[in-house]
Amino acid sequence: MIKELKPFVHFDALTVTGKTVGENVAEAKVINAEVIRPLDKPVHKEGGIAILKGNLAPQGAVVKAAAVSPKMMKHQGPAKVYDSEREAEESMKRHEVKAGDVVVIRYEGPKGGPGMPEMLIPTATIAGMGLSESVALITDGRFSGATRGPCIGHVAPEAFDGGPIAALKNGDKITIDIPNRVLRVELSDKELKERLAARTPRKPKILKGYLSRYSPTPVE
Repeated sequence: MIKELKPFVHFDALTVTGKTVGENVAEAKVINAEVIRPLDKPVHKEGGIAILKGNLAPQGAVVKAAAVSPKMMKHQGPAKVYDSEREAEESMKRHEVKAGDVVVIRYEGPKGGPGMPEMLIPTATIAGMGLSESVALITDGRFSGATRGPCIGHVAPEAFDGGPIAALKNGDKITIDIPNRVLRVELSDKELKERLAARTPRKPKILKGYLSRYSPTPVE
């Protein structure tokens, strides 16, 4: 694989073997080109991961586009906003999330989590409820590599830092357009700024121990 990626690899870089990358793979050969494809015959035209941007994620958000149903590559729906993973889980158990909704889980990012916990249970619950082709999930936390469906994570800036995701309210219309790499909430810049200005910064959840290192004073 390294040899096939030669245009993108520093073949003259020294490695722990005492040889360069190029020297290490000089004798390598592809036995089956259907397994390790040449660059001019990729399995897909694009990578499996997409970076979305917009007024909801000015610094970007991540979605595993390869695991999203064609039906959900473009979606617009009302926000169901939760300030923690547990709050979202409890709401789902009460069947409060319906087809068409966009579940938003915030304050689970690196600082807000703290430590950016994995959002496995909410994503699995949505799939288990048969909603993975009708409900999207957005969070400033992260997902497992096994996540499927329109699950968008790593929204930045995170809510703890006063990112736009902190300004969302239930019912706000959210637009997801994966082919065009767009993630936005249908609010004016003025409305977003006013909501964020009125926001009360959160205090860190953990004040001692190693996890406290993730939660410095929140940005006002």
